[in-house]
Amino acid sequence: MISDIAHTPAAQFCLLLVADILLSAAFLRQHPSLRLLVHVVFFVSLTALLITNDIEPYQPGSGVSTMAHSLFVGTAKTVWWIGGAMVLVSLVRMVRAFEKHSREGRLLQDVLVGSIYLGAGLSVVAYVFGVPVGTLIATSGVFAVILGLALQSTLNDVFSGIALNLGRPYSVGNWIELADGAKGRVVETNWRSTHLLSGSNDLVVIPNSALAKATLTNLSTPDESHGIALSLSVAPVRTPAAIEEIMRNVLMSSNSILKFPPPSVTISSISNNAIVVELSCRVADRTTVVPATNELYDLAFRHCRAASLPLAGQELSALSATVPAQHSDHGSQPGSASRLLDTIPLFAPLTDAERGTLSAKMVRKTYAKGTVIAEQCSTLRSLMIVRTGVLLVTRHEQGIETELTRLAPGDCFGEGGVLTDVEEVGKITALTFAVAYEIAQETLADLMRERPILAEELGVMLSQRLEAEHKLIGALRTSSNDNHAHSLAEKIRHLFQLRRAG
Repeated sequence: MISDIAHTPAAQFCLLLVADILLSAAFLRQHPSLRLLVHVVFFVSLTALLITNDIEPYQPGSGVSTMAHSLFVGTAKTVWWIGGAMVLVSLVRMVRAFEKHSREGRLLQDVLVGSIYLGAGLSVVAYVFGVPVGTLIATSGVFAVILGLALQSTLNDVFSGIALNLGRPYSVGNWIELADGAKGRVVETNWRSTHLLSGSNDLVVIPNSALAKATLTNLSTPDESHGIALSLSVAPVRTPAAIEEIMRNVLMSSNSILKFPPPSVTISSISNNAIVVELSCRVADRTTVVPATNELYDLAFRHCRAASLPLAGQELSALSATVPAQHSDHGSQPGSASRLLDTIPLFAPLTDAERGTLSAKMVRKTYAKGTVIAEQCSTLRSLMIVRTGVLLVTRHEQGIETELTRLAPGDCFGEGGVLTDVEEVGKITALTFAVAYEIAQETLADLMRERPILAEELGVMLSQRLEAEHKLIGALRTSSNDNHAHSLAEKIRHLFQLRRAG
């Protein structure tokens, strides 16, 4: 008896339905791919079951006489249409999941899912209940007009959102800027609006209808790189060509901007009071615009000061007294060295007399373009301070040469070898004609005995350098516990036999 019941279409249908629900809902809830596979197997099996028993789910009418059989056929055909809709919906969601964004624009997915379920519902009405769908739609026209008028604003946003998703002027994750100044990164698009995350971490919600009418600029296409331009005004005490060369050194020494496409320098105007220079370059993405801009301003100040090129606005009478002596770096050694020490925070604790004594012991070094100043893994015995020019630090490892950083006027190198007997992490090469001042290890030792606080400052500088190298080459040259500023300062005091400051 039980065997006969098991072979009936109704029993087989119930077994398939129960198996699909248990597998997909109970055991495979966290596995969408397997759950989709179960839905597909269920739909194919149900189709085979219905066709085998002469039940065509895509044809109206049941062709049966008994109430029980009619109820089974209607239920089976309804489940067949819903099962097919679920397979299609699962496919749509799987495709969206493969895009791998944390917050997605779900509008297009919702429209497709809604259309699938609406089609399945109308099919059930037509092929299960035998109601003419065309007549149903026609009779609902008045209701649709009333509903459309009531929801005019909402529908405007919905259809604008559909148009934006199909046209794709932007995608989730893009930075966009509107004509009214609103700017941010697209984090979500839904039925009514698009959400932007501004640079100040505020959420800006813009209705789709307003966005569809607005003039917008997609700052993330054709790629993520972003252009920046800086305008500087300098005193007209040099030729435009000389000023252009100084500004090219500014761009060349930057570690934040892209080297390709090459940055450019443009002399935009010239007058008796100022020469205006515009620096143009690109950065990797919008998140680096502010750091790169700040770095360029800092480098411009340092290079202009190193080249004795005053910024516009200073009194020309004061300039005339200083420019001739500073026009080139071939002036007296004490004067050039002393001016260099004044610009370096490391030597700020020194008195004027101490700076004068130190500058008298500094040795001026010049390097032609392309000169290798220090080889990789060499140990320098002097602290070197860049006076003018740009230096390049590269590391050769496993047949690959990688740029680590660039040094500009005011930057130091060699402190690792002088203070802790550490080898240079990379090769140092002059990218331009460069001038550097050398402070011998013995001179630095005498100075630190007079000013023990310099050990603390040098410990901080060396710690920052080691941390930067760790990010660049992936491994510190000493154990991480020895790279804190306090530990390095203790090591420096012990090496030079210094007493504690203060």
